[in-house]
Formats: sequence, structure tokens, C-alpha cells
Amino acid sequence: MGVPGLSSFVEKRGAFLAERRVRDTKLVIDGSSLCYQLYFSSSAAADDFRRGGDYASFSSCARSFFAALRACRVAPCVLLDGGRGPPDRKRRELARRARQRLEAARELGRAGSGAAADRKRRSGGGGALPLPLLARDAFVQVLRALGVPFVQCFAEADRELAGLANRWGCPVLSLDSDFYVFEVAGGYLPLSHFQWRGVRGEDGGRYVPARCFCAESFRGHFGHVGRGLLPLFAALNGNDYVDAAAFEAFFGGVRLPAKRGKDARLQGLLRWLSQFAEPAEAVDNVLKHVKKQRREEMRELLRAAMEDYAPSDVNLDDFFRDGRYECEDAKKAGVPAWVHDAFARGELAPLLIDVFILRSTFLHVQVENMQRPSAHSTALPIRQVIYGLLLGAPPGAQANTSPPGAQAASPTKESNKPPVVCEFDRLQSTLKKTYVQAASLPADLCDGHFSLDKLIEVPMSRRQMTLLETLGVKMSSLEPFPSHLQLPVAVTCYWICHSEPKVKLHQLKALLLMIVSGELHRITNDPDPTVLCTEDDRIAYNVFLEWKEKKLQNKDFDLDAAHGFCQWQCCLQMGLYLNQLLCTPLPEPDLSRLYSGTLAHRLHQELKSTPSVENPFNLSPKMTQLYQVLLNTVESAVPPDFFQKMTKTKSKSCKKKKASNKKKEASGRAVPETQRSCNVNRFASLRVDD
Repeated sequence: MGVPGLSSFVEKRGAFLAERRVRDTKLVIDGSSLCYQLYFSSSAAADDFRRGGDYASFSSCARSFFAALRACRVAPCVLLDGGRGPPDRKRRELARRARQRLEAARELGRAGSGAAADRKRRSGGGGALPLPLLARDAFVQVLRALGVPFVQCFAEADRELAGLANRWGCPVLSLDSDFYVFEVAGGYLPLSHFQWRGVRGEDGGRYVPARCFCAESFRGHFGHVGRGLLPLFAALNGNDYVDAAAFEAFFGGVRLPAKRGKDARLQGLLRWLSQFAEPAEAVDNVLKHVKKQRREEMRELLRAAMEDYAPSDVNLDDFFRDGRYECEDAKKAGVPAWVHDAFARGELAPLLIDVFILRSTFLHVQVENMQRPSAHSTALPIRQVIYGLLLGAPPGAQANTSPPGAQAASPTKESNKPPVVCEFDRLQSTLKKTYVQAASLPADLCDGHFSLDKLIEVPMSRRQMTLLETLGVKMSSLEPFPSHLQLPVAVTCYWICHSEPKVKLHQLKALLLMIVSGELHRITNDPDPTVLCTEDDRIAYNVFLEWKEKKLQNKDFDLDAAHGFCQWQCCLQMGLYLNQLLCTPLPEPDLSRLYSGTLAHRLHQELKSTPSVENPFNLSPKMTQLYQVLLNTVESAVPPDFFQKMTKTKSKSCKKKKASNKKKEASGRAVPETQRSCNVNRFASLRVDD
């Protein structure tokens, strides 16, 4: 949630934050805050994250964070926010944030190179910077790989965080001003003061320097504010659920400072509340300043707002002991037991729960070309299948496949029509909502009687067929690849068929080379007895690292290339979510080795300017073969002439490059066989469209 101005109010008064040495303790962590904070403190933020994220750098940062905790014998337990919750009270606030992020993304896309662009990237154009599309999914993969206990809460995790910390008597680590309001017995550790990179002490006594907030001492400073009055204080000031403007009459009536700054108003309100022993008495006095006809409405508003700060009574001990997470809201919403259990384990994304319960979703903001249709439009057919599985679209119903931005049919109650989902996505740089119809389900999947609670019982072969048919590939075309690459290959085939504008050959090759680089990193850095790493592989990897370290001559940002890679990430995200919903008929790929925006853009730039230098891994026969099979497989998904866009006239620069390449071949220089065939077949007559 968050109380505007409260964090700076506390920070300015250093006495409220006591020095703390964090060691030998359990620690309940706000996973959503940590994910955001770690991403922008990793080297990924220093690299230009306009290019879509660097999940390897981010994952490495997250691993280092948990290694620091382990060195100090701190036992972490991570709680992640889930869906928006059945009341959907935060929808207006989420729309406001989405608009902020759209503006930030628009500014990042427009920013040029140099110091001015760097300032814009860091400021986000005045709004909250959007995390790369798959950052949260990469974070969950790190938690799972490290064996860090975690749970994905049904809705916002704040109350569960406070409840679990109180049950264990340990602190909460977050970056949310609401934890200045919760009564956490073990204290609240703001992430901004948690110096995990600066672990101190000797072996046997190491600790993380931090600062800790105690609500009891905070209340005592302002005339002994009663224990239950801080939630009312937060509600009157406004948060994500309550508009402070609703209580302007109250502030005027009690003559609290209104024009001397936010801090004076917060302090005045705390001292005013200190005269009351109980929250009920204070609420009655607040309502005296509200018009009689609105008093009961405002009383209910305050009651609900104050209840948001009551620590949850959900017993997460049960979940961490035997995997049971009892949630009344999930039961009331009719969420099937297997779906809720998988969701709590982080095996299903929040988007899926929001669609099931609310029939709406906010699509993630990215840095893309705002003059083109949203990158999410490319993955629309995959989302429609997801919606059909979640909401039970009847077989044979015709789904509306209009891209976001084109208004689809409004919701209907007719039983023979597919269910409709409201998507919040951009139209140019404006947030718009579009109604999208779910796709009908394959008859062989549901036998005419599909229900979500029975999906887990459908044979694996049928679930796999549903996934592959949605992506437009056959299993036989994926069999040559390691199992963890099969889903990314299928998604890439889908992307190249559905992208608009069409994918350029050098963009496809850049993406495939990036995937190969992840594989080369895997076999050279993670010893696996089933995979032989040869000396050629190690040499190729070292040469590749040297190439990466070289400074780019041209650091310009290619917005159209970014848009294409955004489309691929959108397809990958929805391919992952469909795979999750179908109970993983294909293994989930390691995102940290799958996408690096910085590398993808660099490879794209190299191939676009010098197509003859195609394969940086040619010293490794294994990686050269992998790249060639990847390229052949993806190219086979489109017509043979897909990339052969001939033009009547060629630019002088293209002619010069062609002549230069011919001259080099004639000079007798050694060119690897794979490169020679690619140069002749692909680049000789390739039109490079800017």
C-alpha cells in the first residue's frame, strides 16, 4: 500500500531508526520490494535496461544477497504479493501507476545517448521505472534454485508479512511505508538501510549493518499515541485504498496544519490522536466533521482501511511445514484447490489468478516504440487460450482476435459466447482497456466437458499438444534441442510468425546467438556430468567474453529493435504462463541464461552493420551446430522467401559492404563453412530495413 510522505517523515527524524546488527535470526522478507530493489541495485541497472533487462546480472545479484544472509546465519523467508484480490480495491491506484510507467517508458524510449539520457533513465521521466518484463519470474527461479523458503500470497502480502513476523518474533525487511504503521514485535528493517553488501565482523560473528524501526517508540514520541491508532493515522492521510481528500473537512475542522508542509500535518495529526484511548473514540470524533448523510459511508471506509493494518491470522507455519495455505478468500472465489496450491508455491503467475477472479489484467509496461501497436498484441492468441482454460470457453465458440487498441465486443452474459477478459494495455502512450474474448478449447482436450479443476487430470500428451498447437509447432521439430530450450524455440517460431512488423533476419540471428551464448555459459560454468565441456568450448567462451568487453563504437539506442525484442519477451512470458497452467508439459527454461537485452542489442547492431561477422562461437563446433540447427528450425516455420525482400535499388553502403565481402573472400582468408554458407544464402541479397 504505502502512506504518502511517511517514509521521508521518519527518515528526517533519525531517532526513530535505531542501529541494528542483523544476525542469528529469522527474517521475513517482502519479496516484491526486494525484487524491485535488487534489480535496480544490480549491474543490470547500470547497463541500459531500456533494452529489456539483463536477467543474468539480476539473478547474480539476488544470489549474492542470499549468500550474505547465509554468512550471517540469517534464515530468510520470502513472501510475494499475489493477485489484486477479489474486492479489487486497488484498481484505480494500479491504473495510476501504469500511466506513470507508460510515461517513464516513453521518456526512456525517446532519450538519446550521453549524460542527459542517463539522467532520464535513472529518473524514469518523473514516474516509477518499469521492471523488465520477466524480472519477477527470474526472481522466483532464483528463490527456487537456492532453496529459499517462499510463498506467493493470494493477494497483497503486507498483512501476512506482519502476521508471520509476529508469530516468529523476528523483523520484517521491506521498503513499504505501511510497515511504519503495522505493529511488528521484531521491528521493521527498511531495505534502504539494509547494508547487505557490507557484511561486517569475523567468522562466527558476522552481521549485516541495518537500521530498525519500532512502532512503540514512535508512538511514544508523540504523546503516547494508543496502540491501535496508527492504522487510523494512516487511513486519514490516505494510501493506495483511501483518498485523503475525503477527510479534508476533518482536517479543516480540527485546525491541523494544512499549508505548512506534509511533515507538520503528519505531526499535528499524531498529537491530536494521542488524546484518545481507543480507535472507536477517535473515529467518532473524526466523523463529527463529516456531513451526517455521509457518516456511515465514511465510518465503513475507515473500518476497512484500519483492518488492512491488522496482521493476518493466516497460519503460514502450516504452509512452510507441509505445503498447506488455507485462504478463505480463495475458497469464496471458487479457486480450484490444485490451482491455489500451485499458486502459493509460485508455480502460477498472478495474472492467472486475476483473470480467473476478476476477468481483467494489467499488461506490463515496457520500453518500446509507442507509435506501433503494443508489443503485447503479438502474444494475444496465446493469452486467449489461457483465458479459455481459466474461464472455460465453450468448444466451437469464435474468439475475437482483435489486437489491443481495437475495441472488442463488450462483456456478454450469453452462455454460448466465450468469456470476456478486460485487458489494460497501451494505445500509443495512453492506458486503454480492451475486452478480449477467450479462445475456444480444443475438443480433444476437454471432450466437450472442460472444467479448470479437472485440468490436472488431463493426460500429459493432450496438455502438451494444446501448448504446441497454440505455438504452432510440432514436437518433432523440438526434439533435437535440450529439453530446457524446447519452450524458447517453440516461442521463437511463434514470434517470427506473428510479429508485426515482420522480424528482420539480423534480429532473429541476434536473438538465437544470445540463446547460444547462454548455453555456452551453462556448459562452461556449471559442471554437469551429463554434458561434456571440451577445450574448444572453453576457448570459444573466453573469446566471446573478450568480444563482450570491447567498447561499442556506436551506442545509439535502436527503438525498433527494442520493440521487436519486447514482442519476443511478451511471447515468451505468455508461453511460460500457458505452460504453467498446463502443468509444465515442457520444462521451464532458466531465464537468467535466456535473455540479456544488452547482448541482444549489441549482436543486432553487429549483424546489421557487418553481416559477414555472424557467429562469434565458431571456435566451438558444438555451439556452431546448435546455432545452425536453431536457425534452420525457426526458419522452417515461415515460407522460404520470408526474409528475401528484394529491392530494385540498393543503398551505396549496402553495395560497398557486398563488394567488400566479395573482396575478402577472394583474398583467401579462412572463413568457417557455416559463415560462408550463411553469407551466400542470406546476406548477399538481404535488404536491411531501418
